[in-house]
Amino acid sequence: MNTTRASNRAFFSVAAAALLAAGCQNMSAREEGTLKGAGIGAVAGAAIGSVSGHSAGKGALIGAGVGAVAGNLWSKRMEDKRKAMEKATEGTGISVARTDDNQLKVNVPSDFSFDVGRSDVKNNMRPVLDEFARGLDGSMTVRVVGHTDNTGSDTINNPLSVRRAEAVREYIAGKGVNPTRVATEGHGSREPVADNANVTGRAQNRRVEIFLREPAKQGGS
Repeated sequence: MNTTRASNRAFFSVAAAALLAAGCQNMSAREEGTLKGAGIGAVAGAAIGSVSGHSAGKGALIGAGVGAVAGNLWSKRMEDKRKAMEKATEGTGISVARTDDNQLKVNVPSDFSFDVGRSDVKNNMRPVLDEFARGLDGSMTVRVVGHTDNTGSDTINNPLSVRRAEAVREYIAGKGVNPTRVATEGHGSREPVADNANVTGRAQNRRVEIFLREPAKQGGS
């Protein structure tokens, strides 16, 4: 019996791995999340079914169903927003990505965000923020994080980074986004993404990051 259970677990592990490897090609982020969840759930369900003395196959089917729901935390509207932001920022150097915890992250470097020592929104960043604000409903929450390069002291940089985040909040609030759903943070120069020793690196560090999240209860809608 133990040999049979071990064989079942091995079979479902290999099958799930093959399914994930083949299926994740040419899939949307939402579809990929669903498939991954189903694969992980199938393996777990098979193992639990075998250990508990029940059918590994039945356990795998149940686990796959539960895993598919849990894995699908990236809704269609989040995927649509990601695609819209990618289109709006194509060729600009602004990056748009899905984070590991299923937030949409838009990283806007200084070419489009802020000049040295300034917190006013540049004109060429406005179309990007317009697209970000478009279509957001009241259930979505936004977090804006301002950053600086290492020019100047923390006494200057920390409040400057906060003002940059607040400037973005004020702008998108003017486009209909409820400001009470927009959290702002300033991280000063503490989180560089490039070398502050040169002009190019400092420009990359002088940025604003905008995160969009849906409530967990609506993640699979």
